[in-house]
Amino acid sequence: MLDTSLNELIFRANAIKNASRKGLFELCSIYNIKSGKCTEDCSFCAQSSRYKTDSPFYPIKSVDEVCFAADRAKKAGAIRFSIVASGKGATIQEIEIYASIISKIRAEIDIKLCASLGIIDTNSLKILKQAGLSRYHHNIETSQRFYPEIVSSHPFEDRARTINNAKKAGLEICAGGILNLGENWDDRLSMIDTLSGLDVDSIPLNILVPIPGTPLETAKPIEIKDILRTIAMFRISFPEKLIIIAGGREASLGDFQSLAYWAGADGMMIGGYLTISGNETSKDVAFMEKFLGLS
Repeated sequence: MLDTSLNELIFRANAIKNASRKGLFELCSIYNIKSGKCTEDCSFCAQSSRYKTDSPFYPIKSVDEVCFAADRAKKAGAIRFSIVASGKGATIQEIEIYASIISKIRAEIDIKLCASLGIIDTNSLKILKQAGLSRYHHNIETSQRFYPEIVSSHPFEDRARTINNAKKAGLEICAGGILNLGENWDDRLSMIDTLSGLDVDSIPLNILVPIPGTPLETAKPIEIKDILRTIAMFRISFPEKLIIIAGGREASLGDFQSLAYWAGADGMMIGGYLTISGNETSKDVAFMEKFLGLS
């Protein structure tokens, strides 16, 4: 895949997507339910307490606030809504709060529910599944080799273990990573290998947006051709999996966003990315109708 021309790679990836995914396209939305003061040192993250950033801090939001956000996501066209909380993991008291929020959303809004709550055990994940959670999100971020350059406060194995815990709890898995952390092409291939071994259900690909105050604040932009090659590589490697273009797509791809979907992606995150705003939802809907032929 590295030796193939970009045009040929995109052609192959698009053909594979059309054959395997049959025109499926999925919108999802995430909501920051608890923000800031994280103990971990992820080099890209504005919510780490180790860095001086403008990231907001607030405790767990009320169930009414979260239900309102879920309803808004549903009306915007999202079929999945994910609650996201800062921190290494969740206490049992927090799990019970999250479960009650999930249960209320499931009772009132017809939308599939996901969660990204850090490193947690199988029993906690079973509680969330019983409340109505269908998918757990936990990125591996990058390759196992390069991971210690990005995160030192918890090992790569903790992330893989959490993914396996979620599978044991009967949940679907959403796991991917971030491009342009300083990784090389071997690292991107290694990510593909790891995610294949973990047998995840959907793969979000984020592109780094350098946050002032974080160790990666001076990272140079990744070239568009490298983003497209990576997306195509993932599609060819995962013919039947959902591949979502998530954080950083607007800043990194600009007017070339449509090429990401020619290169094999078939999902889009809408409504912003935790501490970073995205396009207005109406703009994304117009983009889908005009450039992707979807409505």
